[in-house]
Amino acid sequence: MSAVATEPVRSGVSALRIGIFGLMIAGLVATMLFSIGAGRFSVSVPRIAEILLNGALNPGTIPDEMDERIVLLVRLPRVLLSALSGAALAVGGASLQGVFRNPLVSPQVLGISQGAAFGGALAILFGYSGIVLLGMSFILGLAALILVGALARINGRTEIITVILSGMVVGAMFAALVSIVQFVADPNTSLPAIVYWLMGSFSTATWARLWLAVPGMALGLFAVWLLRYRLNLLALEDSEARSLGVNPDRERWIVFAAISLMTGTSVAVAGIVGWIGLVVPHAARILVGEDHRALIPASALLGAAYLTFIDTLARTLTAAEIPLGVLTALIGAPVFGLLLRRHFREANRA
Repeated sequence: MSAVATEPVRSGVSALRIGIFGLMIAGLVATMLFSIGAGRFSVSVPRIAEILLNGALNPGTIPDEMDERIVLLVRLPRVLLSALSGAALAVGGASLQGVFRNPLVSPQVLGISQGAAFGGALAILFGYSGIVLLGMSFILGLAALILVGALARINGRTEIITVILSGMVVGAMFAALVSIVQFVADPNTSLPAIVYWLMGSFSTATWARLWLAVPGMALGLFAVWLLRYRLNLLALEDSEARSLGVNPDRERWIVFAAISLMTGTSVAVAGIVGWIGLVVPHAARILVGEDHRALIPASALLGAAYLTFIDTLARTLTAAEIPLGVLTALIGAPVFGLLLRRHFREANRA
């Protein structure tokens, strides 16, 4: 086919992709506005826009009205934190699936979530919260990644299968340590707090917690964004990637470090929220394809909208807030099953 003939096709694909991204951005904005307005004290969209505009124009002003306090001090930081966490978890899943060339991989496979959970559980056991809990979750999540790296590196090389197996071993070890912490915790005080935190929740979201989480998640997202083209090369066999000028070992561990930063921070602020890194990247692939240059931003947008919507359901469906992990599993598992069936059906046709 000539270059002239292929040009309209490329233009059509680009226009379609731009339209898809426009719809995803609009969907994210709509979801965030819905989440800010939904609750026992509902706020209309025009009033939300007025409150946000006034807050932006007068940043030092203390809100006086009840709806202003609810929007600016309670719901807005929670919505922003849930959107940022959803984007980080989805991008982490998409990146790992590309690196491992496996659609069933998620951040849990490296043991990062379990390590961060152990750090947070320890902090709660000893009565710490806030920045100490965040710090311990991140440090133990990073420690899990370093341990995986040490176990997986054999004769100066790191193979994908050894990383997966090492991640399973390290994850199981930290999960056992979390169980020990729960066993020794006071059943009247720290144990309920640990169990509820591990099930996932943004109920403690504040502006201070949001600003603590932003650096880690933003840095991790930015690093993966810079490596989006490299992820396409890492999805190839190692020999092919090397022939194209890529050092697979080095690039993989840069990606792993970025994902550790995002996942550890997410677990620190919200506990373990599963299925985001599995379900969302598959949905993004259906919309924009396998190219990580489009898949990474698409996963971020869909992940942000999805977790924001799930968090809204968690706090509005019943009088008592439902743990996020419960809802993400109830919704994510059947959706992932349908996506997986669709994937294998199309693979068999091909």
